[in-house]
Amino acid sequence: MAEPRWLNEKEARAWRAFIAAQRVVNSRIEQQLQRDAGIPHTYYEILVRLSDAPDGRLRMSELAIATLGSRSRLSHAVNRLEQYGWVRREGIESDRRGQVAILTDVGRQKLVDSAPGHVEEVRSAIFDALTPEQVEQLFDICTALAENTDQDR
Repeated sequence: MAEPRWLNEKEARAWRAFIAAQRVVNSRIEQQLQRDAGIPHTYYEILVRLSDAPDGRLRMSELAIATLGSRSRLSHAVNRLEQYGWVRREGIESDRRGQVAILTDVGRQKLVDSAPGHVEEVRSAIFDALTPEQVEQLFDICTALAENTDQDR
């Protein structure tokens, strides 16, 4: 077995800062959405992804990839969103096992109502603390991390 590639002091410091920032930001976003909209961030993200999709429709498999969730977890969340009347599902004629999630008008309105508070919390939790140059750096760093999908390691 190969020797572990230990983090040097700078890398360890950056890793710990990343974890701390991630926890703080995620906690703030989750708390705001629960408090003001009564939904978890996961549900909000599903509504956003559907809102951004053509005709407010996405295959369940595409929605799972877009939200980085497992299919079973996504199915549970969409079941709940269906109960609220915010999403509905339809089968796909050409694929008997496939389904499409569709954003309803009620779901779109929930998103419209929830978005101002969410955006304000995102701005407050992240962008108010950064300079314009740091925003560009954050974009570059996050893009590099998101594109590092080598799962075979």
